[in-house]
Amino acid sequence: MNLDFLIAPLVVGIIGTVLAGLISLIDLIVNNYGEVKLSINDGKKVVTVKGGAPLLSSLAEHDIFLPSACGGRATCGVCKVKIKSDVGPYLPTELPFMTQGEKQKNIRLSCQVKVKANLELEIPEDLFAIQKYSTTVTSIKDLTPDIKELKLALKDPNQISFKAGQYAQLIIPPYGKIKQFTQRAYSISSSPSDRTSLEFVIRLVPGGIATTYIHTLLKAGDDLELIAPLGDFYLRESEADMLCVAGGSGMAPIKSLLFDMYEKGITKRDVYYFFGAGTAADLFYIDLLKDLEKKWRTFHFIPVVTQMDSNDKWKGETGLVTKPLEDFLAAKIPKQNPKQAYLCGSPGMIDAVIKILTAYEVNKDDIFYDKFS
Repeated sequence: MNLDFLIAPLVVGIIGTVLAGLISLIDLIVNNYGEVKLSINDGKKVVTVKGGAPLLSSLAEHDIFLPSACGGRATCGVCKVKIKSDVGPYLPTELPFMTQGEKQKNIRLSCQVKVKANLELEIPEDLFAIQKYSTTVTSIKDLTPDIKELKLALKDPNQISFKAGQYAQLIIPPYGKIKQFTQRAYSISSSPSDRTSLEFVIRLVPGGIATTYIHTLLKAGDDLELIAPLGDFYLRESEADMLCVAGGSGMAPIKSLLFDMYEKGITKRDVYYFFGAGTAADLFYIDLLKDLEKKWRTFHFIPVVTQMDSNDKWKGETGLVTKPLEDFLAAKIPKQNPKQAYLCGSPGMIDAVIKILTAYEVNKDDIFYDKFS
């Protein structure tokens, strides 16, 4: 069998990776960009940074934190910033995340733009509220075989303020073969009313730098830094029926939203929460939400199990989470009622849910989601 058609692309890929690394190394050694000034929002704030580093990390050194769910790996596309200065053509890593309108406005991914000369930037004022916080781990407990609940107490005297549904970037220190600090984004699962501690629901990703550290090395009493609050997944004011759909650790922002609503007395609108899990063993917070359902007359909790085995005693909904959602839309939720949707989970699940919602005439502008892989 001729393996040339398999080997050739592999060799090209390896050569490309090596060349890219050499170019970055040469750029670092040969090009000394010295000190560079970043002028923000027409000079309202000016900072001096060492040239040569990505804009994202250069701003972070001065406690200006842009959202970055992937920690600067150019896989999330959220660290966008308007750059008025010329920083060269768009990189291939930026283009998948840019609309034509954004390109016309010179919106760039800050993690991909190297600071090589003085720059003029525009940054939304609300991003200056994002801060770095020092915390101490107060507890870590198993919720399912691969999901842990992480609780952190703030060490800073400043209490945190965030909107239910937003996320934080946990800063993972070097460990083992991981030689650098790593940042990863996780939705806050606790209610904003608790301003001195934060709770997270974190699923183990095989081989994941952050989740491996959290699941296997982190323990109560350890220190952990984070950056927060981030994200635009939060409750919009409305009297419309509210449809919430989540799977696995997508529970986190929905839990925060629901308990924040209940605490604030936002309880007149009908709320339907469809929560999907692979097996009965993957369900969690069921008693907590069933108890909320008893206290909140217009809240309806519908947990769903995809697969059943012979030992399961599960009596609830089974199949994909989209099935009961469609059943409720077809027969139990009044068609004439306006609707809002809040979704959190994998891209595939969210895309499938959006398809159903739009088929039942839910306006796309009333569908809010937080995708993660």
